[in-house]
Amino acid sequence: MMKASNIDDFEARVPGSYDRMSELKAFDDTKAGVKGIVDAGITEVPRIFVQATKIEECVSSCETKFIFPVIDLEGIDKDPIKHKQIVDKVRDASETWGFFQVVNHGIPLSVMEETLQGTRRFFEQDVDIKKQYYTRDNTKEVVHVSNFDLYSPSVPATNWMQGNTNGVL
Repeated sequence: MMKASNIDDFEARVPGSYDRMSELKAFDDTKAGVKGIVDAGITEVPRIFVQATKIEECVSSCETKFIFPVIDLEGIDKDPIKHKQIVDKVRDASETWGFFQVVNHGIPLSVMEETLQGTRRFFEQDVDIKKQYYTRDNTKEVVHVSNFDLYSPSVPATNWMQGNTNGVL
């Protein structure tokens, strides 16, 4: 597992026998998200993030070349047929890949770059600063949380993501 430095020792709070709920709670209680456990020196992926599928099966059945879905929004607001086609592409990419690239969305490159830089600035802050915004209360104007579906029984493995933010930081 990992060794925590400035956060409670995640490993010590997880019982010897696997108790998923305890491990989820221990992860959530750090309020540091995935970046926090990485920054703390993780040496092994915690079990809550491990998919049940065997890696060997995936490696042997997965193609080694990935082509990520690119969705072009050009004309989405001008043609109802094209609108439906784009919505179908978004749905398919979301269900199949979980992500996609969008082009011709009308957002200036400068805005996208500043958003990316702002996100980096937030996540590179000291964990104690980020903890001020960490909450599962979606009624708050600004929210920082790792994995909105963390405690969902229908999710077999926790999403491995840096974190989410709602609002303006």
